[in-house]
Amino acid sequence: MKNFALIGAAGYIAPRHLMAIKETGNRLVAALDKHDCVGIMDSYFPEADFFVEYERFDRHIDKLRRSGIKIDYVSICTPNYLHDSHIRFALRHGADAICEKPLVLNPWNVDALMELEKETGHRVNTILQLRLHPAIVELKKKVEEAPKDKVFDIDLTYITSRGRWYHISWKGDLQKSGGVATNIGVHFFDMLTWIFGDVRDSKVNISSPSKAAGVLALKRANVRWFMSLDYNDIPETVRATGKRTFRTIMVDGKEVEFSEGFTELHNESYRRILAGNGFGLSDAKAAIQTVHDIRNMAEVGLVGDYHPFARTCK
Repeated sequence: MKNFALIGAAGYIAPRHLMAIKETGNRLVAALDKHDCVGIMDSYFPEADFFVEYERFDRHIDKLRRSGIKIDYVSICTPNYLHDSHIRFALRHGADAICEKPLVLNPWNVDALMELEKETGHRVNTILQLRLHPAIVELKKKVEEAPKDKVFDIDLTYITSRGRWYHISWKGDLQKSGGVATNIGVHFFDMLTWIFGDVRDSKVNISSPSKAAGVLALKRANVRWFMSLDYNDIPETVRATGKRTFRTIMVDGKEVEFSEGFTELHNESYRRILAGNGFGLSDAKAAIQTVHDIRNMAEVGLVGDYHPFARTCK
């Protein structure tokens, strides 16, 4: 049984980490969040110590260490811009880090964390659950079995509607979240480069606080992508069913269905991390570079090739 601490216990994604810690047979010792709406902890670890002040949490972890209670892992579910600091906290307290995506916002942060891994002897793990999704694993296998000179045509569409609160929260702040392509899209870009190879060229057709679209040329694919927080971008036929999210990948005109099967992927991610087979800094870096470049590109408008959904946004 390993001892865990968790930073960001009141966050949206925290329950998946609480479940994964419990389902893998481990123990949450302490948790931190500046917000105290963490009653979900009662369903998993009611005996865990909880703090709303970082300084007291830091002191508590140190006191545990001095009393012989080692924290093996720190799970990080905080806003994107705080990940780098909280990963450093974990490593300096002698623990491995398990951090939600995006691992960090900038590629040079990855390089610095690699140096800290060497200094401390501890590891940074991230959650890239799409790499574990059966449909995505099968797609990767098909691509690997295709002729080596085959270049695929991909349309990636991801619309996850959000209310007005989104733009008031840290998620609506470009400097804190990284913008739409980073905050909701980084794991999709990771999945694409994992399957189809490195980015050779990139352009951005649309870049706004609520949506983004562009084209990526990968080693083995040409990708038109569209991501949005706007409910009105969801196809009318999907809205009629009451759904507020729409995701699809078209590969050479055929849809890859992967809307289901996400429930257990955090649990599986934890199992792999505990077995020493988690995804680390080097795995995450390509996607972080991709979304960093997208974030810093000027939009070119609807010129040349672009995602079909982009046409309705201008």
